[in-house]
Amino acid sequence: MSRHQLRSSRRWSRLFVALSAVAVASLSGGWMTPVGEASFQRISGEGSSWAGNAIDAMRVNVQQFGITVDYNPSGSTAGRKNFLNGTVDFAASDIPFQFSPEDGSAPENPAPGSYAYMPVTAGGTAFMYNLKINGQRVTNLRLSGENAAKIFTGAITTWNDPLLQADNPGLTMPARTIVPVVRSDGSGSSAQFTGWMINRHPGIWNDYCDRSGRAPACGQTSFYPTIPGMISQSGDLGIAGYVSQGFAEGAIGYVNYSYALGTQFPVAKVLNAAGYYTEPTPQNVAVSLLQARINTDESNPAVYLTQQLEGVYADTDPRNYQLSSYSYLILPTRLGGQFNEDKGETLGAFSYYAMCQAQQQSASLGYSPMPVNLVEAGFEQIRKIPGVVVQDIDISQCKNPTFSADGTNVLAQNAPQPQACDRQGSTQCANGTGGLANVPTAVNPDAAGGSALPAAGGVTPAGGAAPAAGGVTPAGGA
Repeated sequence: MSRHQLRSSRRWSRLFVALSAVAVASLSGGWMTPVGEASFQRISGEGSSWAGNAIDAMRVNVQQFGITVDYNPSGSTAGRKNFLNGTVDFAASDIPFQFSPEDGSAPENPAPGSYAYMPVTAGGTAFMYNLKINGQRVTNLRLSGENAAKIFTGAITTWNDPLLQADNPGLTMPARTIVPVVRSDGSGSSAQFTGWMINRHPGIWNDYCDRSGRAPACGQTSFYPTIPGMISQSGDLGIAGYVSQGFAEGAIGYVNYSYALGTQFPVAKVLNAAGYYTEPTPQNVAVSLLQARINTDESNPAVYLTQQLEGVYADTDPRNYQLSSYSYLILPTRLGGQFNEDKGETLGAFSYYAMCQAQQQSASLGYSPMPVNLVEAGFEQIRKIPGVVVQDIDISQCKNPTFSADGTNVLAQNAPQPQACDRQGSTQCANGTGGLANVPTAVNPDAAGGSALPAAGGVTPAGGAAPAAGGVTPAGGA
């Protein structure tokens, strides 16, 4: 071991102990004295705004230990581009590099063996909205998947459309124009949303692509096609910022659930394949991602650990939220551009924190913590960073709320069942959602009622369905 490696190993071993302690202390309201260790070289990253709130919390938490991480939530597309250009040390993206984009955009061609994907957080793409009825804010809106797709393709344009009224029997929907707010930049949020639409509602999406000038089909796209009547904003923060304005009554946009919590705005409950309207709480996301498939072909870094979400979309668990997914850090596995071994040491330290202690905070931010199999896989990916000081971490010390002795995803196992009034039909729950969960909306008397479903028989085992062929396994547990 070189002198530099020995010094780095000793320093980071002390830092890891301190980080573990501060993670526990911060969650209990305690305070830790910063470690008196310098010389971690500043690093920079760019990309996903969907994961931006989680990454921002991570980088803020490690600042007191001499780790400085600059992060620009400019969108997944920009993050991947600037990673390829060598102008940032890591990227964050909700989707992999696009070698053959379905939307006709320029292919991305990273050098083979120059990068590794590390899933870093999970969450739900939520429909945050600004709607009032007789001056009272609506907090319990429900949307079928088909109607959500129609709103964002211009097929439904007013809130009192009969299709939306059918989703919301407890409300008298107002005669107000719908203002869909979409991303103006290259966005992983757009890619995840349009990927869901092309899978679940291909006719609606393909017709819209034709009408918006992307004929014959635009497939999954990071660049959302727009038509008159839509508003485009940069980043999830831009969408949330627009929708939450007083002048934006009638607006609805798609953002990570954390942004609705942060702005104290509600999100729509979305109808799932079990016939229940649900929101992307950390627990519901954990349940849903048991049905994700993670590619386990380590011989192919271009796909290793990437996600396949068809099983999530079709899941019949009553707690499922269909637009649940993972977001990734893209880690360098070669030196180049501005990236050197000293930066690799910093990036490794930050990545260990992100995969271990940071997961304790995920749910409070509106994200869902990583399951144990992906944390373990993430640790192996970190080893590939040039300059990293490899750590043998006792994974039980991460205190991740999904972990259990037998590998069961505890967060998913204990996720509450939806209320009976959340089932599609003539009733509707009054309770609020998202950032206004404690603010109910009065419902028509004949549509009220319902309690939670019994827990028995509703628990999905860790790992979900049987492993798929071709090096792909379930994502949720052992």
